Order: sequence, then structure tokens, then C-alpha cells
Amino acid sequence: MKPLILVIAAAFTVIGCASQAPTHIALNPEVPNIIQQTDIELPIAVDTIDTRSANFIVRFNDGDKAARLVSPSEAPRVQIDQVFRDGFSQAGYRVDPSSVKHLQIQLEQLLTDVDEGTFGFEANSQIVINVIAQNSNQSLTKRYRAKGLLKGPFSADFATLELEMNKLLGELTHDIINDPELNQFIQQ
Repeated sequence: MKPLILVIAAAFTVIGCASQAPTHIALNPEVPNIIQQTDIELPIAVDTIDTRSANFIVRFNDGDKAARLVSPSEAPRVQIDQVFRDGFSQAGYRVDPSSVKHLQIQLEQLLTDVDEGTFGFEANSQIVINVIAQNSNQSLTKRYRAKGLLKGPFSADFATLELEMNKLLGELTHDIINDPELNQFIQQ
């Protein structure tokens, strides 16, 4: 009788743990492949701000039920700031907060909308970063976007959503750091 009770208790424990959905998404943006942009080490100041109106980065929509919102495990602003600092350093610039050449990276949108249905899910991701470059007498503003679409059977798992968001962040940072117009402006 005792072994049967232990088996039943273990089964309920496993079922209880399996129904616990993760509560945070772990972003891990990495520095993409960077093309050397300058041979002389030009100083630039890099500042990243988060202008999003909400902190969550994934919204699970399930019909008429209330949406389930998932936040990042670490502030995206801090992670993205480090990626840009490392990326511009690899491009040949020297990150110096006192430089007259200043880049402000504005994280405007970082969101994946997941619609779950009976037979599967569809996840639409969108990332928008606005870059304001300034030197002593001019400024340049550019908006960069990345979009992604995932579809699959059953429900969306966090690992797949994390991979998609990190891939899109990598593509967007690559486009920004290697942008010829932005680099030409910085080097003026």
C-alpha cells in the first residue's frame, strides 16, 4: 500500500511541476559579425534608453481570456547597451562618454504577440530601435525595424520564442552597426 501512495504522490508532484509555466523570458543578444568601419579609433559616446510604454516582451493571447504577459529576466536596455558598445568597439570606434560625437539608441518596441489556437500557435515579433546620432553641429535620426513570424503545432515554448527574439536582435544590431549612412555621419 505504501508504494502505491508514493507512486501517486510522485505523479501529482510531476504533474504539478509540469503545469508551472515559466514567468520570464531570458534574452541573450550577442554581438553580430561586424565589418571594420574605421582605421583610426574615433571616439563616440553611446547611450541606450528604453522608451517602451510597458515592461513585458511577450503577450500570449488566448481568445476572450485575459492576455498572459511575460517580462524579461533582465532589463533589455542594459543588454542592448552592452551589445552596441561592444559592436561599435569591434567596428573600430572607441566608446568614450565625453565624446562630442554621440549615439543615442532608443528601444521603442520589443514585443512578441502569441496567438494560441486549438491546433497551434502563431507568434509575431517586432523590434523597433531608433538611433539619433549627433556631432558638434548636425544630427541624424534613423529608425530600424525587424519583424519575425513563427508558426507551430501545440503551444509556443519559451525556448523557441527566446531564440527568435535573439535572432531578430542580432539582425537589427548588425544592420545598425554596419549601416553605411550612419558610419559616414559618425566619421564626419
